[in-house]
Amino acid sequence: MVSRSGSLQSAGIARLSYRFAALVWGGSENVRDYFALQQRNRELSDQVFALERELGAYRERDRRLRADSLAAGLPGSEDFTFLPADIVKLSRNRQHNYLILNKGYENGVQPQSGVVTPNGVVGIVNAVDRYYSYATAFQNTDFSVSARIGMEGAVGPLSWDGRTRRGALLREIPLQARFAPGDTVRTSGFSAVFPPDIPLGVLGESRIVNGAMYEIKVELFEDYASVKYVTITGNTGREEILSLENLAED
Repeated sequence: MVSRSGSLQSAGIARLSYRFAALVWGGSENVRDYFALQQRNRELSDQVFALERELGAYRERDRRLRADSLAAGLPGSEDFTFLPADIVKLSRNRQHNYLILNKGYENGVQPQSGVVTPNGVVGIVNAVDRYYSYATAFQNTDFSVSARIGMEGAVGPLSWDGRTRRGALLREIPLQARFAPGDTVRTSGFSAVFPPDIPLGVLGESRIVNGAMYEIKVELFEDYASVKYVTITGNTGREEILSLENLAED
């Protein structure tokens, strides 16, 4: 009756009815969109999960290839196994640093396994759990590795200098040894832990200690501030070597 009473009243009522219809329609659409969004979120979540699994498979394949490449480039590596691993945690601001790896005895890791990269030695495994391993880092004042100058040069213990990120000291080098700054230092192979000839760094300044031996500064190849992916090495003949050593000591 009001709408028929005049064009002004009719237009006003029409506007109100359209506004009401728009509110109802918009609310129902929002409700439908909300539930559709939940469904879409579930679909996206499933897609992200599938992509993460696929990416993980590609990463594992890449790490396996890098481990195989490292093994192929080292003479004498046929006596070692090579297992790619990720560093879960790595302390860097102590004198006794450590690292935790995402591989354990379920993956074949044993204590006294080496932890390396193509650029050097990262540490040595001390304890193994089912899925994780604890290792002493190279940047630890109690850690040293047997190192050789060049391919056939003098051998001595190489250890972190305790101060810089990429600094180390090569000790107990005989005075008659021949070397020059810039010479490459490699693992010697005189160990049941690390394969021979992994490049470690280059020689720097040297000094004579107690009139009997050289102590030489070494600039390491590996940047321990950014290392993330490593290879765990296991010596297939380690038990036999240890048995022979114990027999010799007896």
